[in-house]
Amino acid sequence: MAKARKKVQARRRSASRKPAGRKASARRTAKAKVKARTKTRPKHKFTVSHHREQDFDQGLRTYAKYRDLGLAPATGGMVQAHVIRFISPFKPEDVSTPHYHDVEFQMIYVLKGWIKSEFEGEGVHTFNAGSCWIQPPKIKHAVVDYSDDCELLEIVLPADFETVTLA
Repeated sequence: MAKARKKVQARRRSASRKPAGRKASARRTAKAKVKARTKTRPKHKFTVSHHREQDFDQGLRTYAKYRDLGLAPATGGMVQAHVIRFISPFKPEDVSTPHYHDVEFQMIYVLKGWIKSEFEGEGVHTFNAGSCWIQPPKIKHAVVDYSDDCELLEIVLPADFETVTLA
């Protein structure tokens, strides 16, 4: 009987070790993935961008001015961030062209005013100052309207991406 108990206890101990062994293996694998990923990413540089009116330039669209925040060179092309200032008045014939962006990640935050956009499969949404949204890669969308004082912060990965116009 004593031998049987010892075998059961030995099995319990070895069974309890297996998950710990798996966890340790999973940790090693996760660490290896992080290490491999950090090797392929360029080292980031410290950068600062202060607000200056003269930094707003004509950019991707004729109905907006863009202020590049300098993240693309600081991250080796990994990230782009800019402030978009829309030019009033809103003209649907210039602005409301359906398009999508071939990106890995895109986040938009409304700094001032409001913007109304339509997204394929998601409908029309109005975003006010303080609103934030993520646009999945290649989601078809169009700007439907915006306020005269509309300003957005847009963060995109990678820094170099293509915009495809659909109409």
